[in-house]
Amino acid sequence: MLLAWTLLTALAVPAVPAQAAQVDNIRLWAAPDHARLVFDLSDHAEANIFTLDNPRRLVIDLDQSRLDTDLASMELEGSAITAVRSGVRDGGGLRVVLDLSREVEPRHFTLPPNEQYGHRLVVDMEYPGESAVQNPIDPIEAMIREQEIAANRHRGEAAGESSRIDPEVVAQQPAAPHPRRNIIIAVDAGHGGEDPGAIGPSGTREKDVVLEIARRLQRLIDDTEGFRAVMIRDDDYYVGLRQRTRIAREQKADFFVSIHADAFNSPRPNGSSVYALSQRGATSETAQWLAASENQADLIGGVDGNLSLNDKDEVLRGVLLDLTMTATLNDSLAIGGQVLDQLGRVNRLHKSRVEQAGFMVLKSPDIPSLLIETGFISNPDEERRLSDSGHQQRMSESIFEGIQAHFHSNPPPASLLAWQRDNQRTPSGNEYRIQPGDTLSQIAARHGVPVAQLKQANELNGDVIRVGQVLRIPRS
Repeated sequence: MLLAWTLLTALAVPAVPAQAAQVDNIRLWAAPDHARLVFDLSDHAEANIFTLDNPRRLVIDLDQSRLDTDLASMELEGSAITAVRSGVRDGGGLRVVLDLSREVEPRHFTLPPNEQYGHRLVVDMEYPGESAVQNPIDPIEAMIREQEIAANRHRGEAAGESSRIDPEVVAQQPAAPHPRRNIIIAVDAGHGGEDPGAIGPSGTREKDVVLEIARRLQRLIDDTEGFRAVMIRDDDYYVGLRQRTRIAREQKADFFVSIHADAFNSPRPNGSSVYALSQRGATSETAQWLAASENQADLIGGVDGNLSLNDKDEVLRGVLLDLTMTATLNDSLAIGGQVLDQLGRVNRLHKSRVEQAGFMVLKSPDIPSLLIETGFISNPDEERRLSDSGHQQRMSESIFEGIQAHFHSNPPPASLLAWQRDNQRTPSGNEYRIQPGDTLSQIAARHGVPVAQLKQANELNGDVIRVGQVLRIPRS
């Protein structure tokens, strides 16, 4: 009788689902063009996510789940979320409602446990029409501007070479002014958000160290005439590996530098390294291992990291990559050598030459790029140095000095540095290279000589001059 009563009592107790998940924490990272919510779960949970209007809301339903964290402690500043509340769904489960200040495009995925986290539900909210960087450059406008400059130059050259064009008419048409544009440097702080990167023996996180170095590098670039920095991420949030190079291309970057802190399963290795892309794979086992470990970060972004060649567009990209990579890679190696020389003055070098490996963030066929491992965060001594503000400043200065040295020697044609180089007189002081917008009268006045004397010295019969033409300046 006692046994029967015990069984009846047990059956009368409501059954608790065996796979019920508990939400232990909710983490938010706000970026300029999106926000990411990460739900830390005790077990896997299925989610249904949808938006509602009037007012704008995002609803996140988790099956067989319950909340075990304080939503009031969430820091919402910088995101489109104005308030968060939760409740129990009809029929069980958890509902989290986000009040929104703007339209969002949500997507979500789940992640299995790893060394640092358990089960996770990741909810990304993209902001339509927003740029990932501040003060973005309009790529279409930039392209049109460059085409106009090229067209004006072509018309000027044609006028000088074709007898069918009236040179007097052409001479009266002012050339487009030299754009004197800034050289754009895309600065990429590795990892970010829920991806901390490598963690040192004292708990120093790679994502924090490299962001601080990147910010210091940004300030150096922006404080230098003729240069401008674009930060791939300027706070603690995650950016996908392909998205990083996509941002650089959208911003018409002349150079891309990705900053990281190395790690190894032994505390002994130390020193800085510089990597460029290798078309044939890694140049050493260490470089190959590093490339694989860094590329795995894209798994956190919900991307498997594999490039499929089944689609014809991807095949076309591969062909274009093969056609253009050689010149870009040569530039990358040249800049890498300059940066490596400068790094060697402030830190020990792990490798004495520029290494090459298949890092995902370097796979941009038209933008020279480098990945810099500032030091081994797994080495206790180097971990302390990487956390020191003075050492961070010296590292950023050495990186920029290497980049700056290259572009002073090889400035892009439309840049301010190119204009300054071409406007400098030769050591003898009697030559001048014609720039867009120049006229004979302007050049003569600038150098204090009569127009007739300038024409006679250069055997000019008319007023037609060509961009790039070198004029001899007679002594007055």
